[in-house]
Amino acid sequence: MARHRPTPRHPYRTLSLSVLGALLLGAALLGNGAPEGAEPVASTTPETTAVAEHGQLQVCGIKLCDENGETVQLTGMSSHGLQWFDHCLTDASLDALSEDWNADVLRVSMYIQEDGYETDPRGFTDRVHELIEEGTERGLYVIVDWHMLTPGDPNANTDLALDFFAEIASTHADKDNLLYEIANEPNGVSWDAIKGYSEQVIPVIRDADPEALVLVGTRAWSSLGVSEGSDHTEILADPVEADNIMYVYHFYAASHGGGHYDTFEQATQELPLFVTEFGTQEHTGDGADDFDSAQRYLDLMDREQISWVNWNYSDDARSGAVFEPGTCDAGGPFTGTDALKPAGEWIRDQIRTSGLSA
Repeated sequence: MARHRPTPRHPYRTLSLSVLGALLLGAALLGNGAPEGAEPVASTTPETTAVAEHGQLQVCGIKLCDENGETVQLTGMSSHGLQWFDHCLTDASLDALSEDWNADVLRVSMYIQEDGYETDPRGFTDRVHELIEEGTERGLYVIVDWHMLTPGDPNANTDLALDFFAEIASTHADKDNLLYEIANEPNGVSWDAIKGYSEQVIPVIRDADPEALVLVGTRAWSSLGVSEGSDHTEILADPVEADNIMYVYHFYAASHGGGHYDTFEQATQELPLFVTEFGTQEHTGDGADDFDSAQRYLDLMDREQISWVNWNYSDDARSGAVFEPGTCDAGGPFTGTDALKPAGEWIRDQIRTSGLSA
């Protein structure tokens, strides 16, 4: 599974569906028309994307709002680890995500350990830069995910995080579509330690990008503390000292009913929350799908306008990856449902009928 596939920089890119659509439209306006019998090509122009319509996001009370102060809900997909499944993030797959799936947001999941960032900081940072540009080109919001997981203490990587986020924020500060997830799933560590880490990293981002929305991971694999016997009240009692932040919650529907759901439901009334990762399976991202439990969560998030991102947009063999194995190596198909696992077909339907682009 641990395959590092560096993506070369190509001076010329193949035409995306959106660009091809624009060319066909231009030809028609000039009187040339599209080739006889050609199918119309879907086009997402800059004027119709979520980012073009809603601009820089901000926190209003405990809700996510657009630049006009209107409550918004983003829905989309997370990549798998870039060290393993970067080859699933191509022009064709990203066009499909934005145009066929109608996603609003792409989460770029960059692992720190597990053959990730620490093995090649320059290479992985450059790839994140590229994916930010790819998402921006398609009018997607982009979550830059510092995917720390093992070890569970984010402070083990603070120096690396400071360097990485300083560069990302300074390079892309002119963009309205970036969100910074600074600690994926802290675990085995106190809320105080997570808070202290956050209060070191957030100022570095804000120095370059003062209006940036920052997403703060929570204790016990971003379960609001529930998976380690706590709950969200520890955050309420001692919140991160920063404005324009949201706290992260993750769930896997087949594993996280009961107390996890109940705490999340209560926390939606008391904290600004963003679900940056969830699956319909067990917490391993594998096993049988529990669509009923997942739908219960999605219904709650719809009512409360909580944004969400599903794990994951790859062809990993596990049931939580949306595409059948081999899809990425074959170059698709990424549109439609032919190459989708059951979880992929279900989540595509959910994204197409939810969020800003529904």
